[in-house]
Amino acid sequence: MGERLLQGVGVEPMTLESHLRVHGPLPAATPEVLASEIERAGLRGRGGGGFPLARKLAAVKRARGRPTVIVNGCEGEPLSAKDGLLLGLLAHLVIDGALCLARVIGSSEILIAVDELNIRAGEAALQALEQRPKLDDGRISAQVVWTPTGYVGGQETAIVRWCEDGIAKPRFGAPRVTERGIGRRPTLVANAETVAHVALIARHGGRWFRQAGTDADPGTALITVGGAVAQPGIYEIEHGLGLSALLTWAGGCSEPPRAFLLGGYGGAWVDAADVDAVRLSPGELARLRARLGPGIAFALPRSACPVAEVTRVAAWLAAESTGQCGPCVNGLAAIAGELRRVRDGVAAHSALAEILRWSGLAAGRGACAHPDGTASFVTSAVRTFSEELIDHAQHGPCDACEWPSMLPIIKRAQLAVA
Repeated sequence: MGERLLQGVGVEPMTLESHLRVHGPLPAATPEVLASEIERAGLRGRGGGGFPLARKLAAVKRARGRPTVIVNGCEGEPLSAKDGLLLGLLAHLVIDGALCLARVIGSSEILIAVDELNIRAGEAALQALEQRPKLDDGRISAQVVWTPTGYVGGQETAIVRWCEDGIAKPRFGAPRVTERGIGRRPTLVANAETVAHVALIARHGGRWFRQAGTDADPGTALITVGGAVAQPGIYEIEHGLGLSALLTWAGGCSEPPRAFLLGGYGGAWVDAADVDAVRLSPGELARLRARLGPGIAFALPRSACPVAEVTRVAAWLAAESTGQCGPCVNGLAAIAGELRRVRDGVAAHSALAEILRWSGLAAGRGACAHPDGTASFVTSAVRTFSEELIDHAQHGPCDACEWPSMLPIIKRAQLAVA
């Protein structure tokens, strides 16, 4: 199967002229037809949650008030670079998708949320909007909203709060933003890749979309491949592709792998010995207690110390709490502290059992899924790296503990398109 989202991509932002030459103009379909094709496609969100887009659209249309469309391009996950790439190089495709969504729900306002440090993506989106000053003959306005850098800042209620009152923290409880978001009006928040897929569904239809992927998980997805691979970058795959095949596309591993982190810091570790059993689709990965999340596959080499890597990231995840919920503030800090004691060889014999217990208590609680993702990251690490964790608990740090970390925790590096 050829590229879909990445068709025609280059090293410079695609102009409107080039975009229309590659994809053609948007068809003049009615809102009802667009909604029907999106439902037929079975498109699920590509930001990590995997929620069916058609259900979000239906919820917004049921609510009262003039809705707003928010394109979520914040991408706070340090291992991901796909949404920044879409906005930085293919912004017109994202704008097309946002227009389609605005037409479906009857919105006159599009906000494109971009991390304030991702200047390339934000400026490219601004330039693309300047090339299209009157969306739908001026009936729809669009602007870029710069959001503060933060792992939790890309959560949909956090974006809404930032747009409303300048506080980038998740909101507690009901109602959902589909019922009451910007200005207490219904708001549709969709990830940048999800929105770009809508632009293609509008042109080619839901059945075309389902020609790729699996019955349960149709379509393609962008995967950021990093770590110990020969050609790190962003790859467009069909759902259901084997991880081993993706690694072959990436030139193979640059050194023997110990494990793979799938789904980023809210995802899970999979032992390298299981690589041939891994198929990259949400349904298939669920059987391995893993997830695709925002589309990440990171290879950790045997030369790295997994205990040091996991401990460092867990401490960062705990620090990324917005300070609103006890399970997040206290639970994640306790988990990170116990991992540090295991790494240093000063933990009690029950340390690993306590880490698992605390992770279970933290999951499912709080204003957002940050505790859930951290618990998944940590518990999968305990399963995958049990031998190394026990060895550190008994003997303390190893030589590799002092090596520079492979896992970034500040901001993702700009990766090339594969």
